Amino acid sequence: MRLSHWRASAPSKDAAGPKVAAVVDPLLSALGAEPDPHAWVVWDEEPGIKHTILVPTDAGLVSCFVRVNVSGEGPRASAKLVRWSRVQIGELAMETSGSHRLLSCQIEGHVIQAADEAADRVAAFALEIFAAMDGRPRPEPPAAPRRRSAASRAGMTGKAAAPTAGTAAGRRTSGSGR
Repeated sequence: MRLSHWRASAPSKDAAGPKVAAVVDPLLSALGAEPDPHAWVVWDEEPGIKHTILVPTDAGLVSCFVRVNVSGEGPRASAKLVRWSRVQIGELAMETSGSHRLLSCQIEGHVIQAADEAADRVAAFALEIFAAMDGRPRPEPPAAPRRRSAASRAGMTGKAAAPTAGTAAGRRTSGSGR
């Protein structure tokens, strides 16, 4: 997914607001990321406080660590570019049960877990990382998923739509795995 989509679906409005973008975007650009890059955001236990943005570039993987509210200073971010030969990634594991898919992957120490459609997005991101590490052309990222309104989801199920189990407000698809 593009960074703009992550910002639009952030679990906390402060986590990806304009003040945070003003600190993060110059860092990503300086380390070789394109404008509105394909990225993965690892939301911390409290996304309104801190999170990590992973961005694949031609030179390597950018890890941008964001602290949203540093007292007296506002948002703060630091980033590093990890060369592809040094990126640490675990296996990409998927389990299925009926029509449900569960996926787990570890990238630079961040455990990313997801289910169903979110699992497909994690798999696409991990496969992009694998391709870059192998020196192969990176595949084009899939288009961002369309967000359906709660009313349209309720119409499909006949009752009020609830967030997906295991996700905060139906949007959190990664984290520490707890």
